[in-house]
This record gives sequence, structure tokens and C-alpha cells, in this order.
Amino acid sequence: VQLQACGGGLVQAGGSLRLSCAASRRTLSSRSMGWFRQTPGTEREFVAAVRRLGGATFYTDSVKGRFTISKDPAKNTLYLQMNSLRPEDTAVYYCAAKRPSTSGVYDDQHEYDIWGQGTQVTVSS
Repeated sequence: VQLQACGGGLVQAGGSLRLSCAASRRTLSSRSMGWFRQTPGTEREFVAAVRRLGGATFYTDSVKGRFTISKDPAKNTLYLQMNSLRPEDTAVYYCAAKRPSTSGVYDDQHEYDIWGQGTQVTVSS
């Protein structure tokens, strides 16, 4: 197993959670990384990504200003800090590693080939 996500749970609207994704040292250093989420009956939705080189970050509009993606190479861990949570943020969250390529596309799940097992985030109103 190369990616293991954890940190989900039940939180009230307005609260915060931090998701973690343990990765191998090689994966975190060689791949751009992303977070996606999925609710039943829907496609997996892009949430955030961090580029391998330079550390540029990308977010879907609905989470900008509330979520922060980061990585700690010393701990081989990817994070997603989620603040001001809303009921519509409820989903299973997945971390993923992007295929090594020159593609500048970060919000397409098909660009990612290594996936964690998912962690449930539930936000109550």
C-alpha cells in the first residue's frame, strides 16, 4: 500500500478537520499530489493539488480560502487542512498521486494513478 489516508470524522458546520495521507518517500518526492472527494452516485471530484516542483497549489473554487493542501517531506505525509466546513463538504476524501508527465492538468482524476483508500468526512448542519 503506497497511500493511506486518515483524519476524517464527524464535525459540525463551521468546524475544522485535518486529513493526512501517509506516502512512501519516493511517492511524495517524485509525484504531484492531490485530494479528491466523492459522494454516493457521483463522480470523484477534484478538491486540491500540490505540484511536485515548486509547490504550487490548486483548488476547486468551492474550497478556496477554506482548505489548504500541504506536504511534509520529513514525515512523508500529505495534508488537507479543512476549515469552515459546510454540510456540502460531506464526502469520502481520497488522496492520490499524479502520473509522472508534463501534463499541467491537476483536476482530472484520470491524471492520477495511485489512490489511497478514502476517509469519510461528515459535516452536520
